[in-house]
Amino acid sequence: MSRFSRLPSLRRDFLWLKILFAIVTGLVGAALLHLIIVFSLPQFSQRDAYTRIIAEGESQRFYRLGEQPDRAGLSKEDPMMEMSVCSFDISEAPVRLTAPNGGVPFWSLGVFDASSDEIFSINDRTSADHVLDVVVGTPAQLAALRKSLPRGFSQTVLVETQQTEGYAVLRSFVTHRSVAPVVSKFLDQATCAPFQWRTRVQF
Repeated sequence: MSRFSRLPSLRRDFLWLKILFAIVTGLVGAALLHLIIVFSLPQFSQRDAYTRIIAEGESQRFYRLGEQPDRAGLSKEDPMMEMSVCSFDISEAPVRLTAPNGGVPFWSLGVFDASSDEIFSINDRTSADHVLDVVVGTPAQLAALRKSLPRGFSQTVLVETQQTEGYAVLRSFVTHRSVAPVVSKFLDQATCAPFQWRTRVQF
């Protein structure tokens, strides 16, 4: 048999070798990519919003954000939008988020769980008398509260969540330089604290 008659067979062998090489290369590449993702997950998990807000300091208190990233890597999103954040843990008791009606042109509150999924939002247009008064708790906690809340809490918004850990983001819009002191006072007076109604309700 001449060497020319063996050419189709050699071509088929070469084609199979190319296919085998491509499969092996793909498998090795997929394995390397999997390892890279696995080893990088701890880094990404340390950079999520909830972890960064926890790094601000003790939970259940608001922290103001500036234009430059702070030690936790957080900063406000817009120069004209002032922001405060707080983390909370409602495993022992609900958390109450409040701020007075200080005449700010706009404010909004977003409540998120530890996975950064928004579970509730409200703003000055949808709140009662433009006042922020929100209690976040588990279904069992809020069921107990509804049975015994006094009249003074009739306008308090009750927000249920299955997760016991989360965070809140409070924003206020600075429409003009003259409004900045009013906005600062509004955010400084905002509270993020355990709901104190344990004299009548045991959680």
